Amino acid sequence: MTVRVGVLGATGAVGQRLIQMIDPHPDFELAALTASSSSAGKSYREAAKWRVETPIPDDVAEMTVVATDPDEVPDDVDLLFSSLPSSVGEDVEPAFVEDGYVMSSNSSNFRTDDDIPLTIPEVNPDHLGLIEVQRDERGWDGAMIKNPNCSTITMVPPLAALDEAFGLTDVRVSTLQAVSGAGYDGVTSMEIIDNAIPHIGGEEQKMETESQKLLGEFDGAEVQWHDADVAASCNRIPTLDGHLENVWADTEEDITTEDAAEAMREYESIDLPTSPDQLIHVFEEPDRPQPRLDRMRDDGMQVSVGGFRETTDGVQFNCLAHNTMRGAAGASLLNGELLLEEGYL
Repeated sequence: MTVRVGVLGATGAVGQRLIQMIDPHPDFELAALTASSSSAGKSYREAAKWRVETPIPDDVAEMTVVATDPDEVPDDVDLLFSSLPSSVGEDVEPAFVEDGYVMSSNSSNFRTDDDIPLTIPEVNPDHLGLIEVQRDERGWDGAMIKNPNCSTITMVPPLAALDEAFGLTDVRVSTLQAVSGAGYDGVTSMEIIDNAIPHIGGEEQKMETESQKLLGEFDGAEVQWHDADVAASCNRIPTLDGHLENVWADTEEDITTEDAAEAMREYESIDLPTSPDQLIHVFEEPDRPQPRLDRMRDDGMQVSVGGFRETTDGVQFNCLAHNTMRGAAGASLLNGELLLEEGYL
């Protein structure tokens, strides 16, 4: 059975990626597109300044964009994907969920709330059980699930592999993040060309807190956050797509670079349409992964690692993921697939 879905914030960077990925999806049918009041009433072709490398799907181009309001979205839409700015999502998303809509959201609001599942389906699908807690505590008829920040989602699968095999104690990460992570208007060319910006507002805290929640254990009532100490330093560099990260991970058990590579190589994926067959690709070459060469592995949904080096208490490695595919639109889409798989739609 085809599931009718909608995209909130459909004209933005992540909204466009969602449309690109949903249009050929085997289970989802795009039925609603919302945007700001200035775009409402226009065709999607008129409202969106399309910047994705593939053309706007013909059937989507002529769809009428509506205002981001529960009264404007058809009742028979089963699932909403939200790519709203967090300042908007904080007020708007609960209104949709109260009206009975199930939502998979990329927005940063509510990610660390105790009753909101923050989920990477290959890492912590059991956290979806928080939906029942959420409905009891908030009285919502629908449900809300979040995917993590685009930099967090790059390092957490490799860290999950290490934690499962050897136990994590401390994590240090320095990021080299692509300009697309700031949105189309986030960083001007005069700021970033021939430059690097050693600060991304709020990004360090997101990586530090979200990773602890994602790696935590769900006991049936709440998530016990992981107690590893996580510290991040986030930097913007002049690449278009693909977040590259240098990670230092300390472990409870002794570990070699071969151990770390094997644990990541063997870490299982999940049987969902958008998930890659192999979640983590391990490079033997010391100079890989690289954004331009490796961000689109397995349609941009695979995490790549390499550059392993033993440290005093663990290992250092580099990891890479496509920030608007695996890190945003694809992450929301995977969570929607998980909701369908688990019977919430």
